Amino acid sequence: MEILAIPLTEWVGYAASLGVLLSFLMKNITTLRTVNMIGCALFVAYGFMLQTSWPIIITNLAIFIVNGFYLLKLKKATDA
Repeated sequence: MEILAIPLTEWVGYAASLGVLLSFLMKNITTLRTVNMIGCALFVAYGFMLQTSWPIIITNLAIFIVNGFYLLKLKKATDA
């Protein structure tokens, strides 16, 4: 499938890159981690769309998990 003569796989890659880039512009750490997780999830999808690119999948899945861990830690700290 193509949109504007660009394959869907590339659109997912661009969206993932934009998500990670935007996360670095965030001042609030919760927003930063959330936006970064979205970018990482898109990169994991992108890795699978590239006929299973394990370096992309493993790295971004690990970053996704780290962000999730710290978001849960932040939530517990604010709930206490």
